[in-house]
Amino acid sequence: MPKDQGGLLKAITGVRMPMLLAYHEAANKFGEMQPEGKGMDWSILAGIAKVESNHAAGHRIGDDGTLAKPIYGPRLVGDGTGGNTSRHNDTDQGRLDGDKQVERAVGPFQFLPATWATTGRDGNGDGEKDPQNVYDAALSAAFYLGGDGRDLTQPDQLHAALMSYNHSEAYVQEVTHWINRYRSAAKEATALPSVSGDAGTVIKAAHKQIGTPYSWGGGNRRGPSRGICCSPGGKSGAAIKGFDCSGLTQYAYARAGVQLPRTAAAQASVGKRIPPSKGVAALRPGDLVFFAYSPSMDATIYHVGIYVGGGKMINAPRPGTKVRIEQVWGGGFAGGARVL
Repeated sequence: MPKDQGGLLKAITGVRMPMLLAYHEAANKFGEMQPEGKGMDWSILAGIAKVESNHAAGHRIGDDGTLAKPIYGPRLVGDGTGGNTSRHNDTDQGRLDGDKQVERAVGPFQFLPATWATTGRDGNGDGEKDPQNVYDAALSAAFYLGGDGRDLTQPDQLHAALMSYNHSEAYVQEVTHWINRYRSAAKEATALPSVSGDAGTVIKAAHKQIGTPYSWGGGNRRGPSRGICCSPGGKSGAAIKGFDCSGLTQYAYARAGVQLPRTAAAQASVGKRIPPSKGVAALRPGDLVFFAYSPSMDATIYHVGIYVGGGKMINAPRPGTKVRIEQVWGGGFAGGARVL
């Protein structure tokens, strides 16, 4: 997802990563494929999927986005189950829902087979349109909600779109509640304090690198670069252009005219040292924050981030991740350094 905030969004919302990625990718693809539609964002899709399937809770998601076990809604025989009082006769010989008599909603977004026949999209580029695939289903929901040039930034048009998905005011209100919650979570995940001076320069520089891949040995004062081989876990950064933790801090502080040494342990010797016994509360935005195998011994420091306030830091966490904002880790907290 752009400007990756996945780890923190996952922690705040409780939505697992494959679903978050599906929502973000679908909103972005919709914007590229149908630029006349406005206002489609991941939170709208997340709100729908929360109410329809609780984000496919209890269902393992494969690498391609397909659910290991399909999701089927109740048989729509018109008996009031699930709030449905109209019988929906089968339209696809049971191909999608396994029922040759009546319809059943399918997948994490609970599409009726008849609706899927006209709305289904290939979201993961495998040439198939599968309502049990989270990428396909999310992109299809984006087109269903945002098609015909709707402007979903307008409350009345968003209301109409949700109503078309399920003609129930109670349903619309519940989905809207979740949309607002997810939007608040996104703001929390990306929020930065209002910091001026050199500290503000450092934080803004690091923030612009959110989403840049982690690369072992990568990054320097000039910016991201290819790294080296290999991390203690055997991960090579030689083919990855990005930052490791101290490469990121070198780059950000250089924007404020401060030349930091290359390694996290060496950076602990710069500026005023803030001991771990003082706690996170002693840190100020713009401070370096350290983590060590033995917090009382600077020689064992293995990681560094940039404190942004509110108990959060910007850092390049580890191989396989991207630069992001997250909570200051509790494990191994080794204090900080006030360089500015």
